[in-house]
Amino acid sequence: MRIRRLELHWQILIAIVLAGLVGAATGEKMEIMGVRPYDVFDFVGSLFLQALTMLIVPLIMSSIISGVAGLGSDEGLGRLGLRTLGFYAASSLLAILLGLLLVNLVAPGIADGRPVGDKLGLPESTAGVLEKIEGRGAADVIDIFKRMVPSNVVAEAAAGGMLGLITFSMLFGFFMTRIPPAPAQALRLFWGAVFQTMMQMTMFVMRFAPLGVFGLVARTVASTGFASFWPMLAFFFTVLAALVLHAFGTLAILLRLAGVSPILQMRAMFPALLTAFSTASSSATLPLTMECVEKNAGVSNRVSSFVLPLGATVNMDGTALYECVAAMFIAQAYGLELDFAQQFTVVTLALLTSIGVAGIPAASLVAISIILGAIGLPLDAIGLILVTDRILDMCRTAVNVFSDACGAAIIARSIGEETTVAARPTAVAGPNA
Repeated sequence: MRIRRLELHWQILIAIVLAGLVGAATGEKMEIMGVRPYDVFDFVGSLFLQALTMLIVPLIMSSIISGVAGLGSDEGLGRLGLRTLGFYAASSLLAILLGLLLVNLVAPGIADGRPVGDKLGLPESTAGVLEKIEGRGAADVIDIFKRMVPSNVVAEAAAGGMLGLITFSMLFGFFMTRIPPAPAQALRLFWGAVFQTMMQMTMFVMRFAPLGVFGLVARTVASTGFASFWPMLAFFFTVLAALVLHAFGTLAILLRLAGVSPILQMRAMFPALLTAFSTASSSATLPLTMECVEKNAGVSNRVSSFVLPLGATVNMDGTALYECVAAMFIAQAYGLELDFAQQFTVVTLALLTSIGVAGIPAASLVAISIILGAIGLPLDAIGLILVTDRILDMCRTAVNVFSDACGAAIIARSIGEETTVAARPTAVAGPNA
């Protein structure tokens, strides 16, 4: 009798649960026959993450070049590009406003009518964070746009600068359609073959996803534990609630308005979401995101190859939401009441910095430092949120990836594509509704 193999998302989910139990049991210091389990977790997790990262540059280049070249006319590229950027701007803004509403309602920085800053204190690791973000300010927002035009695309790719790589790939794909048919066809075949090869490599790496996820999650739990989160529960659950409401509320409504079933979309993206949660990297999850969107959601490669690589860099709903809530929490913890103009500044900066936050050292912490500087708060305050940052990073990355996938499904429907996640008006309510 043939034994049925568990689907990938169930394997990953089991790995996450086991990793939490094993990581909590072993801790960071425990040794077994002279070997620390923590070191084993670190090796396995890092190796898996490096394997995924290895695929990013050739996958992004081949997918965007093939996608843009396949769009053909200026009209086709312009229509798809405007719809993509419009969705990303709208979803990020809605996420920020939702986070702003919730943090004002809950006020996690206030306890018993008093700011919680004195109770929480600042951890020793704050000094290390400040070294990474020292000297940064609102001018870094302008630098995001400067990085879109790299002086050396090879060096940019080697340094992991996705914004510049995306710009170059889009231009390359566009001008491929402007050369004579014979060489243009040769380039299309070449980049198409590269893309197919990269997807095959992705499928091979993902066979080891449960092991890699186990290592990453066990390493995190072993080093941080759970006890350190108790003083920050109000802030932690405010962010978590906002992320859940955005994923299951805002994005679900946008999907439904576009004629896409939120349940089917979530089910189609489950493996990618679990991987995003465990790796805390939208870029590292991109190969699996593309596979789920195309194979499970039924979105064409023409749409996914353009929308998803762009989204992995510029569409950061969860990150933008987190930046806003974190800045407001810190203001509350210091007893600062922000007026409408200051809160508008927080919203605007959260939207702008989330666009290119993945390319800045120290990631969202740098973006938060920009916001704090703009509203007059000390950068030392970042230390208040370091305790929960890693777990919330995993959660907001999953929301980032889900938003990218929703954008691909919505845009595909808007241009008339038939997808497997389309809502079925005649179906009764149930798991497939």
